[in-house]
Amino acid sequence: MNTNGLSVTVLSDNRAAYGLEAEHGFALWIETAGHKILFDTGRGGAMLRNAEALGIDLGLADCVVLSHGHYDHTGNVPAVLERSGHSRLFLQPYAVQPRYSIHDMPKPIGMPGPSVEAVQKLPEARRHWISAPAALSEHVWLTGCVSRETAYEDTGGPFFLDAEGEHADAIPDDLSLWIETRDGLVVCLGCCHAGVVNTLRHCMEVAGERRLAAVIGGTHLLHASEERLERTAEALKEYAIPHVFPCHCTGEAASAYLAEHVGSSVQPGYAGMKVSF
Repeated sequence: MNTNGLSVTVLSDNRAAYGLEAEHGFALWIETAGHKILFDTGRGGAMLRNAEALGIDLGLADCVVLSHGHYDHTGNVPAVLERSGHSRLFLQPYAVQPRYSIHDMPKPIGMPGPSVEAVQKLPEARRHWISAPAALSEHVWLTGCVSRETAYEDTGGPFFLDAEGEHADAIPDDLSLWIETRDGLVVCLGCCHAGVVNTLRHCMEVAGERRLAAVIGGTHLLHASEERLERTAEALKEYAIPHVFPCHCTGEAASAYLAEHVGSSVQPGYAGMKVSF
């Protein structure tokens, strides 16, 4: 499997290296076999400034992938599509619908209006709506819809399609990305609202590969129950993944729990972190 020069760089995250900016958002820059992929677009200007500081030209992106339609992953869609006039955009159809998080008060958390407009105005030849597994290149794949099989994993929060909280949002547009390497799959997660165990199982089944070389991204364990944390840690330990980089919505407490119960393979990610394979 030719993935010469595979690297994954975190451009947006809740934590950041010295000299870079943190934000409640997420984005990865992936380079492999001559392809450049932007996976999510962060929340605000921090992602754009971090990319510039790291010497990454977003205009060179061949593909832009949106893991789901939440504001903290889709904040820079207009700027990115304007800079990369040739790139193809991949997302699921549900990603552009309004959605809310309701704790004490309803909070709109869907894709920002300018981003929705940019998606809708993009020529059809560049915009790809996907639901099933799809290949970006010979060894880079998107999960499409992920089967929800585990009883202990949920979307990770009080998510709804309306401000009144009458229609629950299952976040069916949640997708992840994997890269095939000689050492197994490198799996990139956005928020993983489908559940990290569900997602990893899905990737391995579709790819026909049981080895996981690395997992990087958000796992939405911030408000996870003790049972979910325990069983997630058990699964990650069973898969014997050499490198696990929890980011963004995993939360510091859950990241620490995974590090304690899975082992030294767990290292929290941050904006500016670059992992090469």
